[in-house]
Amino acid sequence: MSAKDTLRRNKTSIQSILCADYRLILNKVYERNLISNREYNNLKNINRENDEGHTVELLDKIMNKGEQVCRDFLQVLQTDREIETTYPELKNTLQVDASLPPNSVQERSLDEPLPAAKRSRKEQQYQLNGNPVGVCLIIDNENFQDGSKRSGTNKDVQSLAEVFSWLRFRVLMCKDQTQDQMRRTLSCFASPRDLSQLQGLDVKEWMTSGFVDLRQAPRHGDAFVCCILSHGEKGAVFGTDRNPISIKNITRTFGSTDESPLGGKPKVFLIQACQGSLCQRGVLVKDLEADAASPFVPEEADVLVAVATVEDYVSFRHKKDGSWFIQSVCEQLKEGCLRHEDLATILSRVNNQVSQRECLGKPGAVKQMPEVRFTLRKTLLLSPDV
Repeated sequence: MSAKDTLRRNKTSIQSILCADYRLILNKVYERNLISNREYNNLKNINRENDEGHTVELLDKIMNKGEQVCRDFLQVLQTDREIETTYPELKNTLQVDASLPPNSVQERSLDEPLPAAKRSRKEQQYQLNGNPVGVCLIIDNENFQDGSKRSGTNKDVQSLAEVFSWLRFRVLMCKDQTQDQMRRTLSCFASPRDLSQLQGLDVKEWMTSGFVDLRQAPRHGDAFVCCILSHGEKGAVFGTDRNPISIKNITRTFGSTDESPLGGKPKVFLIQACQGSLCQRGVLVKDLEADAASPFVPEEADVLVAVATVEDYVSFRHKKDGSWFIQSVCEQLKEGCLRHEDLATILSRVNNQVSQRECLGKPGAVKQMPEVRFTLRKTLLLSPDV
């Protein structure tokens, strides 16, 4: 039986038990990120409802979120010690369903992989066991050949260096690269290279509070992060010569091959660049609703790309405080990694946070909506060096 069916079948019993202290269960599901901040505030402030009414609203909200959230909710009910102490009757209510007759077997094709629930937690996560975990490469284009300058990008570079070194990555940076230099840099980092080739690209390494000359060739670890900070156009970023390199070609440079040191390992790309010249405007929304493995992997698997804005639109950068997108990424990584959240969840929070930004004194005049797309096959959890 699915988790959603389990909740539906036992809904009356569960809600009568949980209403004894509905605020506790509301806070628990919020702590586990099963409901959004907006949903939490809405549920907390329901008017003209008794305790059971609040609980019914919460259960309905959980059930409408789909099978995975229902499964996570049941796990909270069955494993949280404070819940077990507060609602002892739940133990009997949530016994394993025995609707199938004894010795019954559900048929499954031999070629079909085991459901995710049957696999071990370890098999469902990318294993990041090295120290350092891997390399974080930052390509920062600040000064362009036409005389223009991306003021504020230094703040983004520092924030990225601090957070990814905290997450146990070796942080390297290349500054002000043309299209051709960017291609060479990405090609070097996509495969093992000797130190002399990297020194020719003027690679710097982050050490505690600043960048110094690279002294030791980096080795690929269990993950790779590439941050590109530049101007851009639809589907592409610019070198300092204003010549574009497509985001698709950037990610495909790191595609899995038989010789690739990053085959089967997660590769994350954070792109801070405009994707067009249009400016998004805010829309006033009334009554808004809350919202057994093969040894082969696809060539373009294990990639996550997070772009500052959707195609055709500009992104925003403060001349002193850095860009909306990169600053949000670093802030949410610091908070989410301490809560053991996976990267996709953290970046969804970035999307939400950036989407709510406004220019001072101009509500709704300009907006920004980042975009995340990925071919990750497993959960990617980054752990801080604490």
